[in-house]
Amino acid sequence: MPEKNKLLTKEIAKEKLHRLALEIAENLEDDATSLILIGIKKNGLAIAQSIRVFLERYISITLDVREMTFDKQDLRVSNITGDADFSDKHIVLIDDVSNSGRTLLYALKPLLEYTPKKIQTLVMVERMHKLYPIHSDFVGLSIATTQHDYVSLEVEDGKVVGAFIENK
Repeated sequence: MPEKNKLLTKEIAKEKLHRLALEIAENLEDDATSLILIGIKKNGLAIAQSIRVFLERYISITLDVREMTFDKQDLRVSNITGDADFSDKHIVLIDDVSNSGRTLLYALKPLLEYTPKKIQTLVMVERMHKLYPIHSDFVGLSIATTQHDYVSLEVEDGKVVGAFIENK
């Protein structure tokens, strides 16, 4: 049985989420443009909701959280909850673990039908195996892994409780 090693505890994950929220707030500076956090699938949504709670302490602009889902058979088919006007808004696209950059690349596609003011990406854990030209603007934890390592984020009751790495 593969051994799982803990990368993040619940407490450290919470600290990293707080730091990520502060980075987003600093990046917005005095801009009054609305901000939309789009969480990819369930884990990205949990991260987005946690960051929203921290952000509400530091910013007073309109803040919205959405969820993006994909057809697992065809990543070109996606759905974003809520109203679909992303023009003239700041968008932060949020995923749990970035490996190749593929998910974030496909997640950008529906947003490009609009004219957002800015699109940035956030990942809780970033690995160093990029196959696509996607850069994460905000990173909770960056780690070097082998191709045989599997990194997962654990979420319970909508809260990040840890991250693990195991060799497959």
